[in-house]
Amino acid sequence: MDIKEITQRIEKDCLTIRQIMAEIEKVIVGQTALLNRMLIGLLCDGHLLLEGLPGLAKTTAVKALAQAINTSFKRIQFTPDLLPADIIGTQIYRPDSGSFVVNKGPIFNNIILADEINRAPAKVQSALLEAMQERQVTIRDNTFDLDDPFLVLATQNPIEQEGTYPLPEAQIDRFMLKIKVDYPSAEEEKEIVKRARNGSSPTPPESVNITALRSAKEALQGIHMEDRLVDYIVRLTRATRYPAEFNLQIAPLISYGASPRASIWLEAASRAHAFLNGRGYVTPQDIKSMAPDVLRHRMILSYEAEADGKTADDVIDVILERVEVP
Repeated sequence: MDIKEITQRIEKDCLTIRQIMAEIEKVIVGQTALLNRMLIGLLCDGHLLLEGLPGLAKTTAVKALAQAINTSFKRIQFTPDLLPADIIGTQIYRPDSGSFVVNKGPIFNNIILADEINRAPAKVQSALLEAMQERQVTIRDNTFDLDDPFLVLATQNPIEQEGTYPLPEAQIDRFMLKIKVDYPSAEEEKEIVKRARNGSSPTPPESVNITALRSAKEALQGIHMEDRLVDYIVRLTRATRYPAEFNLQIAPLISYGASPRASIWLEAASRAHAFLNGRGYVTPQDIKSMAPDVLRHRMILSYEAEADGKTADDVIDVILERVEVP
């Protein structure tokens, strides 16, 4: 198909995604950037990490997304005393039959809300590793495939908060995007206060058929991306590893650069960003828009960066400004 035909199909399939957005907006006031990134993760089958202070509607947004799709959903509250078996399940001995049977855990659902994931220690967090990467779960000698779609949306409080455990690098790299959730605007907060005062519960979202969602995902694969844009994505990722190759003076700020997963997910996220904007082709702006969410959790900053008060977003801004755009 040519670009015109691709765009026509995308405009048709985009109605499904807009319907999901409309249903979520019945529940959530503002947070447009958060909702946009959640839809991108849904289109790309990518797991999402939502970071923000308590009370910013992270959990509510994920629950609203799950309600808007006709699929299964389970919320797991992470706590310091949670066990891996509480997530993936375990084997139970049946005295009557003299055998063990598998009792599947809440991970066997389509959409998983891992609430406050950094409240549990690393042993529990690692229980999600196999499920997130290989979309399967092993319980003793049995391996089970997870249903399609399978999406983990995890919320976490900033690590400076009391009682939090930093996520291991191997796990955090499995998240497609790390989304920073900020405070609402004054007008949005005013509307939130009004809704709370009136006590009006939002209308339950209508379910979107999973078949329509799969059609949208197929259309996403047809979006055109030129090779020079793929080269641009690779250059952005390599700039986090080898800043000197791009004449960037940020090497002292970075201990480790982004993994190849960054390039894979940035390519997919750029396509999804173009899809949500009703285009059948990717532009450099799509890539630049998604780069911070894809890269910020995949770079490990040095002690020097922390001492200077530099964040991953500061480093990404320099990279996006200095690396040549095709």
